[in-house]
Amino acid sequence: MLQGLENTAIIAVAGLVLGFVIGCLLATFKLLPGKKFWARLPGRFTDLYVALFRGTPMVVQLLILHFVLFPALGVDIPSVAEAVLAFGMNSGAYVSEIMRGGILSVDKGQTEAGRAIGFGYGRTMLKIVLPQAVKNVIPTLGNEFVALVKETSVVSFIAVIDLTKAFQNIGNSTYEYIVPYLMLAAIYLVIVLGITGLVKLAERRLRAGDRN
Repeated sequence: MLQGLENTAIIAVAGLVLGFVIGCLLATFKLLPGKKFWARLPGRFTDLYVALFRGTPMVVQLLILHFVLFPALGVDIPSVAEAVLAFGMNSGAYVSEIMRGGILSVDKGQTEAGRAIGFGYGRTMLKIVLPQAVKNVIPTLGNEFVALVKETSVVSFIAVIDLTKAFQNIGNSTYEYIVPYLMLAAIYLVIVLGITGLVKLAERRLRAGDRN
């Protein structure tokens, strides 16, 4: 059970961090200024990436990565690391849309102010726009984290022991499934409530900082 809890936490947290980085990059690419063909290419790539990862089930992406892509490339890494990569890439597609909405919610005058003091597009995004965008989308990012935690239940398909697999093994060994599965549901509920509480705390802290 402890091993399952540890793996679930590693995959969810690391997957969200990786997804946040990928999502920020994709959102920035999507909003690149310019009407020329070369300037629109990153946005087209972002559209393709988002369509691919949002249009296919998480478990299918995980299986393709584990049984098709990595063997074809001759890559051999731990299954937990594979799961982190798969969940991070999947989360990146969703976070990119979340961050795109957050960036668009920031007043355009902030971007103009950054450019006025000599910042380029990338530096303006990194130093001025993205920090404000993150404040606007913290609740939605919290929902994405909750979704990641629950979706880790599919990693047993690539022989990773997560919470769900751990309690399934307990049930298989004792032939008693009611108590293990009720405990599993209770643990997921506690985790989700904990994440929700942390997100609300972060929101209050940020609102207090804005008032100050």
